[in-house]
Amino acid sequence: MFKYVSPKGEETRSRIYEAALALFRERGFESATMRDIAAAAGMSLGAAYHYFPSKDSIVLAFYDRVTDEHERRVREAFAGTKSLRDRVRAPFHIKLDILQADRPLMGALLRYAGEPDHPLSFLGSATRQMQLRSMAMFAESLRGVSVPEDMRVLAPVMLWAMHMGILLFFLYDQSPRQQLTRKLIDGGVDLFVASLKLARLPVFGGVRRKVIGLLTQVGLIPTLAAVMAAGTRQNGAELQLTTG
Repeated sequence: MFKYVSPKGEETRSRIYEAALALFRERGFESATMRDIAAAAGMSLGAAYHYFPSKDSIVLAFYDRVTDEHERRVREAFAGTKSLRDRVRAPFHIKLDILQADRPLMGALLRYAGEPDHPLSFLGSATRQMQLRSMAMFAESLRGVSVPEDMRVLAPVMLWAMHMGILLFFLYDQSPRQQLTRKLIDGGVDLFVASLKLARLPVFGGVRRKVIGLLTQVGLIPTLAAVMAAGTRQNGAELQLTTG
C-alpha cells in the first residue's frame, strides 16, 4: 500500500541521510553509530529510527540514490552523443565521478560482497534490482547498434561485470584521481567495441550460443526481458533496443 510521506518528513529523512553520510566519510561506516547519526541530525535516537531502522537501511538508500543519479547523468550523456564508444564509456566514467568522494565507504562495504544473503552485498539477491538497472543502462548504450540478437542478452551482462571489476580496481587505485582506472576503462571499452564487429561474423554464432547457454544455466545471465523491465520500471518507457 502506498504510504504518503509529507514534504517535512522527506526533509527530515534527507537530513538524517546526509548526516549519516558525513559521519561515514569522517569516521568510517563501522565506527559511526545510529546514536551518533541522530545527534548529528539534531534529533532523538527514536526519531531517527522512525525513518531509518538501521545503518543498513541508510546504506540501501545510498545505493538507491547513487543508482538514480547514475541513470540521470548517463541519460543526459546519451542525449548528447551518437558515438557508440562515447555511449559505452559514459556509464563507467560517470559512476566514478559519483563515487569519487566515497571510495573509503565503498571499500568498507566491499566485505559484504562475500556474504550472498547480506542485504548490503553488491552481488546479493537483495540488490538484484540495482544490478538489473545497471545492466539496463548498458543495454541502452547499444540502442540502434546492429548486433546479433543474442549479443543483446550477453553484452549488457558483460559490460556490467566489467563495470564491477572496474569498481574494485578503482578502490585500490592510488594514482592521482584514479587516472589509471580511467585509462583501464577507455582501453576496455575500445576492446569491447572492436569485439562487437567480430560478433557479427557468422563463425562466432555457435560460440556465442554456447557461452550464453552455459552462463544462463548457472544463473549468471538474466533474460533481456528482465533487464528491460528494470529500466522500464524506473523510467516509464521501454528501452528501444534495435534487433540485429
